[in-house]
Amino acid sequence: MIAAELLLHAYRSAVFPMAAPDGELLWFSPDPRAIIPLDGGFHIPHGLRRTLQKDRFEIRVNADFEAVMRACAVRDETWINEEIIASYVNLHRLGHAHSVEAWFDGRLAGGLYGVALGGAFFGESMFHTVTDASKVALHALVVRLRARGFHLLDTQWLTPHLITFGAYEISRATYCRRLRACVDLPCDFVDRHSCSPL
Repeated sequence: MIAAELLLHAYRSAVFPMAAPDGELLWFSPDPRAIIPLDGGFHIPHGLRRTLQKDRFEIRVNADFEAVMRACAVRDETWINEEIIASYVNLHRLGHAHSVEAWFDGRLAGGLYGVALGGAFFGESMFHTVTDASKVALHALVVRLRARGFHLLDTQWLTPHLITFGAYEISRATYCRRLRACVDLPCDFVDRHSCSPL
């Protein structure tokens, strides 16, 4: 398991771990780095807007963090192995890692997890088993971060999926400046060790 102190130091230094297929732990600091804007540039696609209007999903925060991680790992190729899971579950127990979940008919249908430090949230992965569930969770995350004064939503790399929400790339140098400016802000993602509704 990666020590919590090492993980937190890595995030403060713009670095994060991923497991290779052979289990080796690798560390990354992409250049450029992808972010989703929290200052009004977040885009809600039309399909998602319709889903939100129907109010089909119940949003929960930290209700089943480990289940979210394990669901994110269920794919043909994954960087989330047992060491990564144990490391982030430990970080969650310490109040630094969080999940935003979309529940449908009483079952976990989608969600995401990441790490919160100061005014920065580092998104790690997302999944869905019901259409639009992960998108609804991402929207809930952005709403929550804005309401609690966060300044940075890191998505690591840019993907076509994230572009539809307004994600864009900045240089690593610019990212590090933004990170330094907000990582020590007094923002609280959720009361520690509690399960809270949005």
